[in-house]
Parts: sequence; structure tokens; C-alpha cells
Amino acid sequence: MQTRIAGTTMPILEVTLSPGEHLIAEGGDVSWLTPGFGMETSTRFGSGGKGGFLSGLKRALGGGQLFLTDYTAPPQGGFVAFSAQLPGSIRELRIDRADNFMVQSGAYMCSTPDVEISVGLQKKLGAGIFGGAGVIFQRLSGDGTAWVQLAGEIVEYDLAAGQSMLIHPGHLALFRAEMPLEFASVKGIKNKFFGDSLLLAQVQGPGHIWLQSMTPAKLAAAIEPYLPEKPSSTSFGNDS
Repeated sequence: MQTRIAGTTMPILEVTLSPGEHLIAEGGDVSWLTPGFGMETSTRFGSGGKGGFLSGLKRALGGGQLFLTDYTAPPQGGFVAFSAQLPGSIRELRIDRADNFMVQSGAYMCSTPDVEISVGLQKKLGAGIFGGAGVIFQRLSGDGTAWVQLAGEIVEYDLAAGQSMLIHPGHLALFRAEMPLEFASVKGIKNKFFGDSLLLAQVQGPGHIWLQSMTPAKLAAAIEPYLPEKPSSTSFGNDS
């Protein structure tokens, strides 16, 4: 298996597979591929070879899809390509028993068959932060390789034992799963629209964290004023 990441602002992940090799991805996320690939969709994929429907249900609760697709390379081999959904970058993660990761919901792109994708953390943070939807992290575990898409520019930090950092939850893109994570209300700071106290994620070292400069919520808020207004409903019939 060989990979190539092409592009800059909206990168492409191209994965070249040898005959018979497998790659797991969420259904419908593939952008293009060479002919001959076998494709099978099931709930059992993405569970690291352990479990079926219940594993898929846990994945769905973590913000992922219930069904994943297995792409099997044909006898001559071939490649599949995935496009980033937001401006940013694509990172490769090597996963084993000692290296598990927590990634923001929606960041997972694809993985080798023995990687398990499950719900890692769900937190209701109130309307002032995420429109009432809260924040969800998926856990990547098992044994293999996964690729994730992170939004905007990426800044990485190594936190030593005893060190911690306060982060807006939307900017915490990826962190090592063994790092403790709590949510703290910052006193004296009020949300200008909803009056909620500002809640920040507090990550404790030791471990590595990846922070993203862009969040989907802030991007949506930035472009919303430029979107065409939805047409109002029109009633038909004769006026009396």
C-alpha cells in the first residue's frame, strides 16, 4: 500500500493498493478510483475485525456512519482517492495498542481493515458553543493506519506530565487517547449572543495534541450572510 497527498488548500488523498489489499472508508466519500475494485458495504467494517451491528451503532453515536465500505483492489491493483471536505490538511496516523487517538467527528477519512472506529467522547456544551449539538470525538484504535482531515492551519504541541492547555473545543482536532480531557467554564467570559459561560476543553499531559485554526461551525457562520435566502412559501388559489 502506497499513499500520496496532493494539493494544498483542499488536498487529495490517493491510496494505491496491491492486488487483494483492502481499504475501509465511509460510504460515498470516495472521489475517484481506477476500474475493477470490489466494493462491499456493511456495519462490521471499521470494527477492527471485532463485532458487527453494535460496533456500527457505536460508530454512528460517535458522529460517523453506521455503514462503511470495503474497497478491495483488483488483480492488477489500483488506487482510490478521497478529497478533503474543508480547507486544511490530511494526516496519516499509525495506530497500535500503544498509540490510540481521539479525533473530532467528521475528520476520519479512511483506514486499513484492522483499525477500529468508535465513539470516544460526547459532551453537550450548550447553544452558545455548538448550537446545542455539543462536541463529539471518535476513538481510533486497533492495529493499522488511518487518515484524517484537519481544518485550516495545524499547530502541534507536546505537553509534558503536569502540563495542561485550555482550548476552544472546536479547535481541538486530534489528541492521544490516553490524555485526560475535561471541560471547564471560564468565569467572567459570557457568550455575546446566548449568555452562556465560555466552556473550554482542558487537556492534560503527557501527550501530543493537534490544534486546527478553522472550525466547521465558524466557517458556516462566516459564509452564511452570503448564501441566497430561501424562497418563502407561496400559497396558490383565488383571493377572496
